[in-house]
Amino acid sequence: MRRVLTPSTATAVVAAVALLCVACTAGVAAAPDAGAAPSASGSGPTEPGATLSASADECDTGDGTELVGCWNGTHYEESVDFEETDGLNESQLSALTDLTMARVEHVRERPFKEDVPVETVTRSEYANDTASGNSSEAFRRWNDGVWEALFVVGDDTNANDEIDSVFGGAVSGFYSPSQDRIVIVVPDGESPDIDPSTLAHELLHAMQDQYHDLTDPRYVGATQDGDLAVDGIIEGEAVHVEERYAARCADNWTCAEAPESDGGGGGADFNFGILQTVLQPYGDGALYVRELRDEGGWAAVNATMNDPPESTAEVIHRNPDYEEGNVTFEDTATDGWETYPDQGVEGAETAGEASMFVMFWYQSLEYDHAVLEPDATVRQNVQIHLDAEAELETRQVYNYAHPVTAGWAGDELYPYQNGDRDGYVWATEWQTEDDAAAFRDAYVRMLTAHGDGEYADGTVYEIGSESDFPGAYGVERDGTSVTVTHAPSPEGVLELRPDADLALPDAGGSDGANGDGTDDGNTTDGSDGTDGSGSDGTDGDGGSGSDGTDGDGGSGSDGTDGDGENGGGDTGDSTPGFGVATALVALAAALGLFARRST
Repeated sequence: MRRVLTPSTATAVVAAVALLCVACTAGVAAAPDAGAAPSASGSGPTEPGATLSASADECDTGDGTELVGCWNGTHYEESVDFEETDGLNESQLSALTDLTMARVEHVRERPFKEDVPVETVTRSEYANDTASGNSSEAFRRWNDGVWEALFVVGDDTNANDEIDSVFGGAVSGFYSPSQDRIVIVVPDGESPDIDPSTLAHELLHAMQDQYHDLTDPRYVGATQDGDLAVDGIIEGEAVHVEERYAARCADNWTCAEAPESDGGGGGADFNFGILQTVLQPYGDGALYVRELRDEGGWAAVNATMNDPPESTAEVIHRNPDYEEGNVTFEDTATDGWETYPDQGVEGAETAGEASMFVMFWYQSLEYDHAVLEPDATVRQNVQIHLDAEAELETRQVYNYAHPVTAGWAGDELYPYQNGDRDGYVWATEWQTEDDAAAFRDAYVRMLTAHGDGEYADGTVYEIGSESDFPGAYGVERDGTSVTVTHAPSPEGVLELRPDADLALPDAGGSDGANGDGTDDGNTTDGSDGTDGSGSDGTDGDGGSGSDGTDGDGGSGSDGTDGDGENGGGDTGDSTPGFGVATALVALAAALGLFARRST
C-alpha cells in the first residue's frame, strides 16, 4: 500500500507496495468461487480464454517463463518439505518462494516474467528505515494541518509521528518496484518465519509490476484520496488473489501455517483514525476487484489496472463511472495568511470520501461522540464501521459508506500559515444540496461535541483549549458547496475568508443572526440556507496525499514526503503492507476497551 495517506515508508524503502494485511488469516475457508483457478488436471472451472496451468510432468527446472503454475522446476501442487516453526534459512526461503510463485501463477492465471528476490528485515530495522524524519519542515507543518482538519490528530500531536507509528508497527511486508524486490518484516531477535499469505500478496505486487510497471506515474495519486483510490485496484487485486490462494489451502493444498504473531505493533497504541483510513483499499478494493472479475474476468481487472480509479468514492461504491463535481477556490486571505504552494497540489490536499467517513467515525471511537447518527448510541456509531454488507474470508472488511459522506463530489483542503499561527480553508462539493446539508450538519455536530456551547448559524464557533482541536471555526453552505474555515481565533477566520458571511461570536445572537440584525438564511439543519461562499476549493491534479501511504511513488499527508517537497511521505517506491494480525488485534483490543468504557 502506498504510504502518503499515501503511506510514505521511508528513505530506504522507497515507494513500496506493502501489505496492510490486517485481519488476514491463512488457511481459512474462502468464498465459494475464491479457489476457482484452472489447472491442467481439470480441477476447477476455467474462464473463457483462461491460461491453463502446466501439469507436474511439464514442469522441469530450466523451462522458460511461459508456463503457468511452474517456477524453477517447482509445480504449484507440490509442498515444502521442511518445518517452518523455527524460522527459515536461505535455501528454505528460496524453496518457499518458488512454490508460492508457482501457486500465484496458477491462481492469477498468468506467468511471472522473472525471479523476484525476497529478503527479510527486523521490525525495529523497518521502523527506523521508514521514519519520516527527513521530511521538510514545511511539509510536516502542512501535513499536521491536514490531519487536524480531519479531527484525527490533535493540535498538540505530530501527525507524521502518528503515521510512522502505524506503519512501523503494522506493516508485515512490502514490494519495492524501483528495486524489484520483496522485503518481509519479521520479529526482532527471532529466525525469519514468514506468513505465506504475506508472501503471496507481495508476489502478486511483483507480478503487477512486471506487467504494468508500478513506477508509472499513473500509480501515484496526486492527493490522499487519489492515492487511496489507486491502491483500491493495486491492493484490491492482491487481496483478491489471497482469497483464492487461501481457498486452495483450505481445499487441497498443503500450506504453511501463519506465524502466531509478527511481534510488532504496539497494539492499541495505534492511531486508529489513520490506520482505518489506510486500510480502506484493502477491503473495498478487494470487493471491487471481485466484482470486476465476476463480470469480466481477469481482462476487466487488467483494464482497471491500466486505468486506475481516481477517487475512493469510485472504489467504495464500485462505480467506475462515478462523477465528481467542480470545486473552485479563490485565495482571499489577508493579514499575512499564506498557503503552502509547494505542498500537495499547489497547496491543497483532497481528503475524499473514505477519509471523511473515518473523520466522523473516529469521533465515536476516540472521543465518545455520536456524530454519524446522533440519535444512536456511541457504541452503535462505532459499529457502523464494523458492519459491512459484503464479506471477505481472509480479513475483516470495514464499512466506509454512510449517507453523511456518500454524496461526496470533490474537496480541496488548504492549510495556511501566519507566523506561528496555523489555519485552513476546506472547500467541499456534494452531489446534491441534501448531501451538502447532511455533511454540514454532521460537521457542526462534531464541532459542538468538542465545544461547550450551542452552534449559532452564521456565527464563528469557538472550541476551548481543553479540546484536542481548539480554536475558531466557520462553516458555510451554499447550495451543493460547504466550506469550513479554521484559525486560532474568530478574527483569524475572517482574515482567512474576509468575504465570508460570518459574524464574530460576540456580535452574533444565539438565534442565528449574522451580526447586523438580519438572518443569513442558513438553518440549523443546513437544508435551506446559503452560506455566501462555500465553493472555493480546487480539485487538484498533482501533488500528494496526506494518509501516509504511497506505495510506489507520489506523496501525501501521511507523514513522509520522500523528497521533502511533495506532501505525503512515501518512501520512494514502496507500498507498505500491514501486518495481518497486528492491526486487527489492536483494533479488537481498542474496541474491547471502548466496550468496557461505554457500559
